[in-house]
Amino acid sequence: MKNVIPLLTVAAAVSLSACQSGTKTNNNSVDSMSTKQESLSIEAQIPAAKFDSTIDGKPVKLYYLKGKGGVQAAVTNYGIKIVGLLAPDKEGVLADVELGYDNIAKYVSTKERYYGGIVGRYGNRIAKGKFKLDGKEYSLAVNNGVNHLHGGKKGFNDVVWDAEQPNDHTLKFHYKSVDGEEGYPGNLDITVTYELTDSNEFKIDYEATTDKATVINLTNHSFFNLKGAGNGDINDHIMMINADRFTPVDSTLIPTGKLEAVKGTPMDFTTPAAIGQRVGDTSFQQIKFGNGYDHNYVLNKKGNELSLAASVLEPVSGRTLEVWTTEPGVQFYGGNFLNGTDTGKEGKTYAFRGAFCLETQHFPDSPNGHSFPTVVLKPGETYKHTCVYKFGVKK
Repeated sequence: MKNVIPLLTVAAAVSLSACQSGTKTNNNSVDSMSTKQESLSIEAQIPAAKFDSTIDGKPVKLYYLKGKGGVQAAVTNYGIKIVGLLAPDKEGVLADVELGYDNIAKYVSTKERYYGGIVGRYGNRIAKGKFKLDGKEYSLAVNNGVNHLHGGKKGFNDVVWDAEQPNDHTLKFHYKSVDGEEGYPGNLDITVTYELTDSNEFKIDYEATTDKATVINLTNHSFFNLKGAGNGDINDHIMMINADRFTPVDSTLIPTGKLEAVKGTPMDFTTPAAIGQRVGDTSFQQIKFGNGYDHNYVLNKKGNELSLAASVLEPVSGRTLEVWTTEPGVQFYGGNFLNGTDTGKEGKTYAFRGAFCLETQHFPDSPNGHSFPTVVLKPGETYKHTCVYKFGVKK
């Protein structure tokens, strides 16, 4: 990759320390971000009228979030999908860095069902769509080869959530997933809160309770391109992932149950590196299985504190993204199944490896053991999870 070495030095300054953790996100240069395009608004980019609809008898709308830091967002209550995110570059020029569509009809008809949405009841894969809980076997939809993925044929990304907007920077969503929905046990009561802070943090708080033991693993499935959605691939983005280990997978992308070291492999992002630098190394079996990166990383943390999971720099625009989470893992997906045939906002097509996802989560297939952290939620307990996508610039 051309110019990789000098860029890594710049990226190192963006990524903080690969071992840093705590309860506050880093407020480096992001608070002073400014935009030259004062007239460019998310409302003009993505009109709300194109989302006014009724699905499954429930009203669908588009909502806008704004803080004082320059970032603007558009969100629909259909799957609580983040439809657009305007973020300034080092010159203050805004671009939409979130893949998606500018109308609800396309979200309903597309094959790319996860753009920007909340996936569940169980995000990621469950082997062969089966798991046992309290001695009973449950069968789920098989919708990803031989496995279950992201909650099934109609996951939380495809349902209409109740929405409330208490102010211009906060949205609260509620959904009740009934016992037996997509094969999962228990009535699951879920509240998800989106907040866009004045420090350009897009904060997601999850909370859920159940009346019967169940499994849960909620995550946001945003597809990011810090050049701007539809503006080429993300191979030159510089990434750091705060993880010394990952969960290797079999040919169907189900974890083997082992935790393996990333050191000395193409999986190693403990030192900032270009995403595309080693993605073509199919001599490494894990890259071959995933057609690139589609793997869960075991974050360097001991508890459930809010800590840095990953950081990304797009070197030309200077846009940066930090991902903070209370979860034990993050799934790094490099857009390997995008193929250039999908047309999104502004009529732009989404290229092969035209986006990256950093999905904060528990590990794939945890309901089937592997000595992974538990994903079982019981009556009387409360599931909680916080994720922060923090945008900034590096000049």
